Amino acid sequence: MNRDDFREALLTVMERKVHWAWPAFTSGQVARDKLHVHFEQEYATYVRDFPVLLGRAYVQCPVAAARRELAENLYEEETGALVAGKPHPELFLEYPRGLGMDMARFEGLVPLIPEARAWRDLLDAHTQTCGWAVAAAVTTIFLEGTAYERGELDPTKPRRPEAPLDQHPLVVHYGLPLDSLALTRAHRKVEGSHRAAAWRVILDHAEADARDDILAAMEDQLAAWLAYRDGVALMCGIARAA
Repeated sequence: MNRDDFREALLTVMERKVHWAWPAFTSGQVARDKLHVHFEQEYATYVRDFPVLLGRAYVQCPVAAARRELAENLYEEETGALVAGKPHPELFLEYPRGLGMDMARFEGLVPLIPEARAWRDLLDAHTQTCGWAVAAAVTTIFLEGTAYERGELDPTKPRRPEAPLDQHPLVVHYGLPLDSLALTRAHRKVEGSHRAAAWRVILDHAEADARDDILAAMEDQLAAWLAYRDGVALMCGIARAA
């Protein structure tokens, strides 16, 4: 598989990273007393440990140029010292804190729903046992990326929409204070460079003979993520239209 075909195949996977229930979360249809499920599962499944997952790619990587890209991302995620001011997992907790949720629910081992457990197990497998390139792809492209990755590579294509902060769904529908959007602000400052770096690492530095394994892992991640989001939607009382 040549580089262009590989890039297109990755983009095609990412363009399917869309879940049917997400509009319910962004339009205020999720009951306020169920919203905590979403935050707890996101935090426990990957947000809290994202620096660890990314770090696994870094420590396995033999390519100095790729390690430098991964190290900058890891440093920001773990410390926030470049942009955010605090570690990104800590900033994520400002969402539930700002909504007045019981923060004790985020301490220790948050019980994962079965679909979240299956997805986390797959994340662990892909970041620990499949080589650095697979680990880097599933963390920096799949986890951090969106269905708008094509727009990150091609300025003529649509990029991820960014509404003004006072129009953020959590602000509009649930009364989240604007001060609690620190992670959103940080992502908007840093994600452009992170997206470009992620694609450079995989397209320019991953071995050609790893491309099939990377694509297989990305397809598996997509399937597990969609199943995970199905489980969260069910727990939040969102039913799929027939």
